[in-house]
Amino acid sequence: MNKEFKRRLILFFTPFIGYTVINLIYLSCKKRYFLPKEKLKDRPYIIAFWHGKLLMQPFIYKKLRKNPKVATMISEHFDGEVLSKMIRFFHFESIRGSTKKGAVKVLKKAFQKVNDGYDLGITPDGPRGPRYTVADGTVAIAQKKDLLIVPCNFTASSFWKLKSWDSFMIPKPFSTIYLFADEPFDIDNLDKEEAKNKIKEELMKREENCS
Repeated sequence: MNKEFKRRLILFFTPFIGYTVINLIYLSCKKRYFLPKEKLKDRPYIIAFWHGKLLMQPFIYKKLRKNPKVATMISEHFDGEVLSKMIRFFHFESIRGSTKKGAVKVLKKAFQKVNDGYDLGITPDGPRGPRYTVADGTVAIAQKKDLLIVPCNFTASSFWKLKSWDSFMIPKPFSTIYLFADEPFDIDNLDKEEAKNKIKEELMKREENCS
């Protein structure tokens, strides 16, 4: 079995299997949501979360929006292709690429999605880390398009952590999941480093209790 055929099999089966497993875990667990007092306004936002806390984000986002419409920034690596196909089952779209490589092309795609009324799902430390860092692209998108940022996170009463750079978290079935989305904030009047520090600070508020 050659490498290309293996990849085709993975791309055919894994996205749906992954989607099914994620939903089964979610359905088996008790859920406690901690959300902003009001639904998000009728304008695009950046939905920001650490890469290691990606798994439960679709469920948080669907609580924030009556009519979910989001495009998620996903790398062009092979695992990004698998993830891109998986999120289609949640009826989410993807923007393939990285703000570190080929940044201009990716930013143009992101700006177009915002113009079309989409929220943007962004992992500031993705796709390869280092963990808890904030890429310049997150700042560029937020400031160029005047977007508020909604920091999201989750933890569980019992979970697995992968031995990966992002310590990827997977809730154990029948645990209690705590899902957070905090009030939107802006970085309009900050320089780049101040803005990156602000984003990290807001995301770390929950992370201290979600690790």
